[in-house]
Amino acid sequence: MICGVDAHPAIPRLPGKSATIQSSDNINNLNINININTNNNTNNTNNTNNTNNTNNSSSSSSSSSNNTKHPSVPRTNTKTKATDGTVKKKKGSPAPISPDSGSGAWNPAATGEQESEESEEGEEGATDIPVPLGSDTPTTTTTITTSKAQSQGSRLSKEQMEDTRNYRRSRSRSNWACSLGTLAVTLLSAFVLWSIVQSYRERQCDAKGCRMSRMSPVYLKAKDFDTEHTRFASKYSLYLYREHGVDEDYPPKGVPVLFIPGNAGSYRQVRPIAAEAARHFKNVLSKDETLAKAGSRNLDFFTVDFNEDITAFHGQTVLDQAEYLNEAVAYILSLYHDSRKSTMDSDLPDPSSVIIFGHSMGGIVARTMLIMPNYRIKSINTIITMSAPHARPPVSFDRQIVKTYDDINNFWSRSFSEKWANNNPLWHTTLVSIAGGGLDGVVPSDYASISSLVPDTHGFTVYTSSIPDVWLGVDHLAILWCDQLMKVVARAMLDIVDVRRAEQTKPRADRMRLLKKWLLTSLEEGTEKLLPRAVPTTLLTLEDNSQNITSLGQRLVLRNLGESQKPRAYLMPVPPVGEPGSIKFNLMTDQTLEQGRNGKLEVLFCSVWPPKSGQGAALFSMNMDLSGDTPGSTRLACRGATGDVIRLPASTKDAKHSFDDRTPFSYLEYKLEELAEFAEQEIDRFEFVAVVDKASRKTDGWVIAEFVSTRDSRVQSNASLAGLLTDGVHITLPADRALVTDINIPVIHSSLFAYKLTVGPQICNNGQLFTPLVRQYLADPYESKFFVNVQTADINLHGTAPFLPPALRPNSRRGLSLQIWSDPTCNTPIDISVKMDFLGSLGRLGMRYRTAFAAFPLLIVALVFRKQFQQYDNNGRFISFGEGMDLFVSQSLPLVLMSLSLMAVSLSFAKSESTHGVPSPLDKRSESHPSTTASMQFAKNDMLIGLQDPFFWFLAPLFGLIAVGVTVLINHLTMIIVHASATVYSVLDRRPRWESHERRRANNGPFSTSSPRRRIVVTSFLLLFVATIVPYQFAYMVACIVQLFTCIRALKHAKENNSGPAWDFYNYSYSIFVIMLWILPINLPVLAVWSHNLAVHWLTPFTSHHNLLSIMPFILLVETLTTGNMIPRVTTKMKYVTNCLFLGLAAYSALYGLTYAYRLHHLVNILAAWFVAIHFSKTRPTLAGLMEIFLEDPEDGEKKRHQ
Repeated sequence: MICGVDAHPAIPRLPGKSATIQSSDNINNLNINININTNNNTNNTNNTNNTNNTNNSSSSSSSSSNNTKHPSVPRTNTKTKATDGTVKKKKGSPAPISPDSGSGAWNPAATGEQESEESEEGEEGATDIPVPLGSDTPTTTTTITTSKAQSQGSRLSKEQMEDTRNYRRSRSRSNWACSLGTLAVTLLSAFVLWSIVQSYRERQCDAKGCRMSRMSPVYLKAKDFDTEHTRFASKYSLYLYREHGVDEDYPPKGVPVLFIPGNAGSYRQVRPIAAEAARHFKNVLSKDETLAKAGSRNLDFFTVDFNEDITAFHGQTVLDQAEYLNEAVAYILSLYHDSRKSTMDSDLPDPSSVIIFGHSMGGIVARTMLIMPNYRIKSINTIITMSAPHARPPVSFDRQIVKTYDDINNFWSRSFSEKWANNNPLWHTTLVSIAGGGLDGVVPSDYASISSLVPDTHGFTVYTSSIPDVWLGVDHLAILWCDQLMKVVARAMLDIVDVRRAEQTKPRADRMRLLKKWLLTSLEEGTEKLLPRAVPTTLLTLEDNSQNITSLGQRLVLRNLGESQKPRAYLMPVPPVGEPGSIKFNLMTDQTLEQGRNGKLEVLFCSVWPPKSGQGAALFSMNMDLSGDTPGSTRLACRGATGDVIRLPASTKDAKHSFDDRTPFSYLEYKLEELAEFAEQEIDRFEFVAVVDKASRKTDGWVIAEFVSTRDSRVQSNASLAGLLTDGVHITLPADRALVTDINIPVIHSSLFAYKLTVGPQICNNGQLFTPLVRQYLADPYESKFFVNVQTADINLHGTAPFLPPALRPNSRRGLSLQIWSDPTCNTPIDISVKMDFLGSLGRLGMRYRTAFAAFPLLIVALVFRKQFQQYDNNGRFISFGEGMDLFVSQSLPLVLMSLSLMAVSLSFAKSESTHGVPSPLDKRSESHPSTTASMQFAKNDMLIGLQDPFFWFLAPLFGLIAVGVTVLINHLTMIIVHASATVYSVLDRRPRWESHERRRANNGPFSTSSPRRRIVVTSFLLLFVATIVPYQFAYMVACIVQLFTCIRALKHAKENNSGPAWDFYNYSYSIFVIMLWILPINLPVLAVWSHNLAVHWLTPFTSHHNLLSIMPFILLVETLTTGNMIPRVTTKMKYVTNCLFLGLAAYSALYGLTYAYRLHHLVNILAAWFVAIHFSKTRPTLAGLMEIFLEDPEDGEKKRHQ
């Protein structure tokens, strides 16, 4: 390193030291004489530290004169020793490369630089010494002669000297150090990140209550399904599930169902649903001959062994599985041709379709089957998925998986946009998506929504907490073995079966009605009621003077049943029909409502008999005579309401959870116009509601029934977002309230917020019939949660979520609704409050923005790397990553956070106001359907934070702030690995003391000494493997490992030499490794898929991921760095290209890094290609040079490198 001085030798004298500077204005060589007075102890210490770095030739020539060893000046072997002990350089010898000199290639392996170029600073206040000294004498004078490349008379300015001194002093800064600003930002980031993790783990957590299913599995492998049927026969297998002791072994005679496991799933996961379906059919359905005549049969579950394929990370695996499954469906259908002909079912049609039951990514594979070329038309008409991410891929690390999602979503949306049913290939297909809710920590349940893909006539999304008799959330795996859930799903699947049809299922409209009946609460808006379509089945005969008839509008309350110790009917007159939706009927009881002679309670809707002419008494299947054979009795024609009973969780004083094993409440709800809908077509309109108490003795049980005004039972909150955040929502239910009150809060709709619900105490003087029961629900998707005996409850929902496309048909009812059942007989008001849970809301961010912790740190790394190159190109010094981070935090971080905020606000307004949304890389439009994709807007919310609400602008700078802390943390962890490895490497590479320095330098160079020909051959073979066998992700991992070893060698060499160029190269190579390290997680999933294929002996190469251009720049860059070549400085305008590349990478990481993460690899790949171009810009390859590389004798080349 050259220490510059001013033309006027006015250098301040330091205490205890003297400096003498000699200069000449008439010559090109500048002579600097520095006299340094030091004590013997200091010299002895320096001499000890520099003994191993002493040049043997110089020391031997001077040993006879003063018996003192002097270290040699780096980068030259043409030094002589003066008689006065001064080290001088011969005239014409090359000058050392200065960090400020603009030289681009520092190759210590080629120059043989092994000695220290600078000495470490000694005591506090000591003068920086450009050449290390190791003399034993108390006074040493060293003269360095340097050649200037300027014109005659040029001199070193004072500013140059100050720059050089600052450069020298900064070399002593530890790589572990950071500024106070960086430390403060890191601590703040760590605190926020810790709060998010703690909130996710400890707050707003749904209770677990699943019971384990029981099963006795037997698996029969389809050995005939071999390579004659599919090319994947050697990789995948097909099995038929049989429940031991329940199912017949073979052949299958029921309705085929195909189970598709998810990502890394097992074919054995079919056990719970298959066992439950088999047991329920044998124990219940098979004993009813009426059901058998109606087409009811058992279910034959087939399952596929995918060898636990990883489908979430690899789109080609999804396509391979879909192709195999279409061939499996054809084989399964062929099994029934012979089996049914040999049995009593020979008159039934051959099956033409199967029911698909898919878990997780298996649901995506099921939808993909319909777009494959080998798909058999109408071979699939019912798809039921469990925790399947339909809306978007769970991770976007693979281009093929993103493209597959785009293809299947476009196909489904385009099909349902057809005007005519004949043009819609999915017209007879139904799709039901069941989501687990907040307990699913693998796939965000928001992604299970299909509202943007399928209309309500063909499918819906439901959460397990909404399903009757389940009423709980489940995690990603428990959704397949939760006993409560499996019972309901198995019954629903058995209910839609009809073997009399070739499709093996009921028509689409009937399937949808039955699936909604089993899987929805029946409290949803527009739920179809069975009562208006039913025919009178009960003739109720009453004594005129002995029956209780409530007055119009009076509430019926029964606190006990069987008080009269005989059956008794209570009549409630039906009010006249007014405005639509103005009056509704509510009834709630803790008894089970059953029609017929069983049960203690029955509810009938009646009209006065006799009917119109032509109708006789034979119309009724049951006569209920409560008149006691007295004259003057009244006869009523009644219809039972059993089919419309809604089961609700029992809410008593000792209830804790909605899924407790208790007899549920029974609830009936009708709008008045629903009761009169078909009255004029069949019989006169309903005149009475008869509540029949059939208990023969007094028993516990209560009933509450009423006709109420809809206006009195609904509350609309007008709270603003600001009011919600500051004070919450407060509502007081009056003492004379209805049985059920519906509260709608439109401002609560985001899935990123969590709330606390508080229900005030209720005082009842006459005894409370039941405690408050609360239902939290959304209109779309169908998500309900029930809270029993509620005082406080956690409110979290899956409403408006990040990155989800808009719904196909948005629901008119927006926001969260609370349906509250409370005892109206208490006659006391109830206070309801909903407040924001800020700490609980933090945990919602962790699940929705998991990939942000991979994309946003790359934004920070790119901008820090940009700072490093700016310093290097301007000042000639490549600062460390830590120093670059300090500069970024102090200079650029506020601007970055402000830019992220402005982008979030502007994009939010643009998305909400634009009809077509913000353009996206995936916004493709089909020529035949130019408006389909635009109308569906699948890519509308794929930028930045993925939301249209401007309120969430703060999330972008928040993630940027967290990314700084994450980057600093990962940087220090990486430094620990590199420094520890360098220490181990130094110990293992230690040479014997008796070995000569020349031999040590020849045999133990710091960097690669292999010949260029050998490196070219190795690189060519690696690229050949990438093009044919291995994916480029494998080569990338190899490049990362090689780069790690390069960093270790560079650090070892920098510590031993303590020279500016050595530290520059280490900082540069380390920063390259850091940015490659952040891209590594994007490549590892595909590499895991490839490794898994090898493990299962599937040696067929990938049909994708063999693009050489995706890896060649990385390989060339890493190979160049193994030789120790420092990247040249770019002082021309081309340095702005580097600047723009870094800014582009940073911008893309923020805007699209979360949704299209796979492109980050290609952007960094372009950056690596640019670095390679800079490396070769100073030493352009020539034809003669290439010929010399391949014609050079290996032994001669080895001797040249060791000379």
